[in-house]
Amino acid sequence: MLLSVVVPAHRVQGYLRAALESVTGQSPGEGPQEVELIAVGAPGGGPDLAIAREAAGRDPRVRVLAPDGPWDVGGARNAGAAAARGAYLLFLDGDDLLLPGAVAEISARLAEDRPDVLSLGHDTVDWWGAVRPGDALPAARNQLFRRVFWEEHGLRFTEGPYGDVVPVHRAALLASDAGAHASLDRICVRHRLRRTGTSATTPGRAHFAVIEAYARLAAGTGGDPRITAARTAHLTAVLDDPGRIAPQDRAAFFRAAGLPGRYAAHRVRGAVRAGRTRARAAARAGRKSLRARVMAAVYRADLRRPLDPRLAVYGAYWNRGVACNPAAVYAKARELVPHIRGVWVVSSRHRDRMPPGVPYVIEGSRAYWRTMATATYLVNNSSFPGGFTKRPGQVYLQTHHGTPLKTMGLDQLPYPALTNGVSFERIVAHTDQWDFSLSANPHSTETWDRVYPSSYEQLPYGYPRNDVLSTATGELTAKIRAGLGIAPGSTVFLYAPTHRDYRKGFVPRLDPERLTRELGPGCVLLVRAHYFYGRSAGTAPGGRVVDVTGHPSVEELCLAADALITDYSSLMFDYACLDRPIITYAPDWEAYRAARGTYVDLLSGRPGDTPGAVATTEDELREVLRSGAWKSPEADALRAAFRGRFCPWDDGHAAERVVRRIFPARAD
Repeated sequence: MLLSVVVPAHRVQGYLRAALESVTGQSPGEGPQEVELIAVGAPGGGPDLAIAREAAGRDPRVRVLAPDGPWDVGGARNAGAAAARGAYLLFLDGDDLLLPGAVAEISARLAEDRPDVLSLGHDTVDWWGAVRPGDALPAARNQLFRRVFWEEHGLRFTEGPYGDVVPVHRAALLASDAGAHASLDRICVRHRLRRTGTSATTPGRAHFAVIEAYARLAAGTGGDPRITAARTAHLTAVLDDPGRIAPQDRAAFFRAAGLPGRYAAHRVRGAVRAGRTRARAAARAGRKSLRARVMAAVYRADLRRPLDPRLAVYGAYWNRGVACNPAAVYAKARELVPHIRGVWVVSSRHRDRMPPGVPYVIEGSRAYWRTMATATYLVNNSSFPGGFTKRPGQVYLQTHHGTPLKTMGLDQLPYPALTNGVSFERIVAHTDQWDFSLSANPHSTETWDRVYPSSYEQLPYGYPRNDVLSTATGELTAKIRAGLGIAPGSTVFLYAPTHRDYRKGFVPRLDPERLTRELGPGCVLLVRAHYFYGRSAGTAPGGRVVDVTGHPSVEELCLAADALITDYSSLMFDYACLDRPIITYAPDWEAYRAARGTYVDLLSGRPGDTPGAVATTEDELREVLRSGAWKSPEADALRAAFRGRFCPWDDGHAAERVVRRIFPARAD
């Protein structure tokens, strides 16, 4: 075996899957025996370890370790190196990527000779997708080490920050002395910068450890003069990074580093940077002032009012009324914390959707701005309108409104046709307002962590809107079906396709009347168009095709249906809670994936990805329904795996968990 790749797997859940797949996904021509992947997790488990074990379940080249003791990156790397079987070691982090073709390039280079250390080309990419060259400093991620050489010299990572300084530099010196240090210019490794940062990019005195690391290195190499240049370059890089050494610690850092003569020059550079920062801040303030001037004067005054500790404001689907997770949280809050008064935000064109007795304000009105200025709690599944200013002391819960199948947030950046006119800066600014992000399942947690990179707390509670799917009785279901005019004994299919970014208006890819006619008199088809298309699917009234687009509760429609027919709607993840058949009807799958990008391959047939029977043409759909394939043992097995992956937390108590976490139990 040529290469053992060691990856510490801890607190990188939004990035780890791609890191692991970048290794296992190297092209088959590079040989299945060329690479092994060793993921080292924390002993307590958690989502990172679950992702690693899932990868190991799919690919025998992946091994997972979870050594006992406190977690430390250096210790994890050492454990992985001790278990490695490859001729060479590569130490990646969970937010690194091994670029396509890298193993083939490495293999070709090592066919020429077998150096003790091979330095790899590398670069970085930020959360906006901007790629920049990597720095010249050697680090674990951009070096390949011959395993026998590593072991013979007793090389080990040290504990704590900058744990790679000693082994990486020692290896470079030893290999250079032996004439066994080589380079590969080809970019093999890409480091993904995280907007929320890591322990390596968080300001504080922990970064003084780099000074101690070079002291240990100097002691271990007999004061080799080659260390001096590396030390100066690395310490300067740390100083020049505003995310590491806080301004108040800079002088102390210089003194500890023994570089006082350089402090004056550094202060000059710092002053220049500060001037640029002030200029940018002034520009932002100017734009903010412009926005503030167009706000109602009453809002500016209300921002000076005290927050109301008993007021919560709710919104859903861009002000379309009482719906989704916010509606379930609102109902449970009225039950558990009745001292919290809830008010909904609704647009004027949707005010008719408001249930009697539910308090609401119209977006943009004076009442709206006062409510937004003084409410302590903010709950939404999308965003509040008008660019409100979140105040200190306000608590914002983002519930989201579906498990992500299509790409979301910053993952949409590679799709320019889709994102024309989308401001990703505004998306990120919005996520900075969140205090809590609700997650329906581990897949969602992993995705939100990456695509909405801000410092909020993830709530792995399941979806409150799905509570009713777990607790509904047969009597409730019968009542809902009767209210829809469905005759007892009917087989009910809910057809709920999603919208297409590349198509205007609702255009069903099947003939509802023909389908129900061919399935016989006992079949009823409920048709629900996406809410972006208005309140009607445009089907003819009457008969066994029922347009339920305007129905106020999609959860009730799910309860009424014996099976779901959908394409790429996130409704499939919710409907799976019912453990009823799901038919994927995807006539334009390739076009949808190309235009939007997806996280799950619905047509793969893999357990956990495909929820049941699949059809890609209308003829195939009719055959699936006529033949009974939609409720076959094979479809049941796929649904069970899908349900296990995407519904592990839906137990009927999600809303209660949310309310108890967000709101105070009693009035003060």
